[in-house]
Amino acid sequence: MPLFMVKKEVFEWIKTGQKTIELRTGKAKAGDEAVFQCGRNILRGKIINKNEGNLSTLLHNLDFREIIPTANSIEEATVYIKKLYGAADGTFTAYRFALSR
Repeated sequence: MPLFMVKKEVFEWIKTGQKTIELRTGKAKAGDEAVFQCGRNILRGKIINKNEGNLSTLLHNLDFREIIPTANSIEEATVYIKKLYGAADGTFTAYRFALSR
């Protein structure tokens, strides 16, 4: 069961249903349940599928707005992700999820 520590802005996107794909560096973690934590706040969801690849491929093959809801373009999404991770190379995993109600 992957645990994703997220910033407040990202937590709100998830909570309100704007964000349905969580992007992380590295290969996919095992498990079909996801836990999103921001401070003491927790949301749980079911992982629907996982996609691995480089950042550019994932952003082109998936709807980048499901990853970064405030982005107006793939370029804006890439800039946001680079600020989070410091780089955009290597393997990324996109976890598509649905919140448990």
